[in-house]
Amino acid sequence: MTAPKELRYTKEHEWVKTEDGKVRIGITAFAQSELGDIVFVELPETGSELKANEPFGSVESVKTVSELYAPISGKVIEVNEELNDNPEFVNESPFEKAWMIVLEPSDSSEIEKLMSANEYESLING
Repeated sequence: MTAPKELRYTKEHEWVKTEDGKVRIGITAFAQSELGDIVFVELPETGSELKANEPFGSVESVKTVSELYAPISGKVIEVNEELNDNPEFVNESPFEKAWMIVLEPSDSSEIEKLMSANEYESLING
């Protein structure tokens, strides 16, 4: 399983894509494959302030409920409302259609502390 090289990653299996000073966040293909079929996604409200490494929502699969952790601190400026009606996007398209939130980072240097694609692949491939 390969991780897109342009993204950064967390040990909790979130991905981060930097776009014009903002960051788009979702969960990785590895995470969704471990969880199984996603049936519900709970996300924060637009305007919420998130702190790095603290829970901001959850994904529920047929197997379990898993918390989502903020990779960096910042303000939620966009939420992927499509996941309310289409949680299966997480399984079908974890890096494209199933992004979860967009943050305005409070400290963009936190992004540099996240794992590169190579580091993340080493983590998941043991």
